[in-house]
Amino acid sequence: MNMSEHQRRAYLEAMGIDVWVPRGQEDIEPDIEAPVVSADGLDWNALRDCVAGCTRCDLHASRTQTVFGVGNPDADWMFIGEAPGAEEDRRGEPFVGRAGKLLDEMLRTVGLSRDGVFIANILKCRPPNNRDPKVEEAAACRGYLERQIELVAPEIIIAVGRVAAQNLLGTDAPVGRMRGKRHSLGDVPLIVTYHPAYLLRSPSQKRKAWDDLCMARNIIRELHA
Repeated sequence: MNMSEHQRRAYLEAMGIDVWVPRGQEDIEPDIEAPVVSADGLDWNALRDCVAGCTRCDLHASRTQTVFGVGNPDADWMFIGEAPGAEEDRRGEPFVGRAGKLLDEMLRTVGLSRDGVFIANILKCRPPNNRDPKVEEAAACRGYLERQIELVAPEIIIAVGRVAAQNLLGTDAPVGRMRGKRHSLGDVPLIVTYHPAYLLRSPSQKRKAWDDLCMARNIIRELHA
């Protein structure tokens, strides 16, 4: 992923890394305001409160509320999407509306339910007009997501859609090249699948999404064999 100097600086600052700026260049590009509050060691309640009050990027100014995540905090399966949309921003829950209903149907096909998995997003706030997350926005939220993954300790992660997969795997590859393979995030197996919103526009691809979930289910079975 190519970054401008400003994006690189913002990314590092959002991660709590001091950035050296040559004398005379301090005002060339404005730094984003990103108070660094570490999520390390926080329990669920403290983490939720930290996310709810977050002002680490400009998205806090336009959100209705943060979208923390829902589901079973001890789930074997963790689904990670892109960012809240308008309805998610209003309700404070990820994957609602038509796309959410389709995700629920996808879960049922492999014997799962929304209450039995954990669902989160790369971003906790809605980007304006549902645009893709900026590098510095994803960086600002990364610590929250990493702590959620630590707390859930899932047996498998499902990256739902291009943006989630690219951010989690650090690549710019399209979904079509990432799906159908076993990836990993640390020691946790990771499977990439299509976003339900895409499947609503391209229903012919639903079979591939089913195959992705079946692959994930087989990995879970192998872990328990």
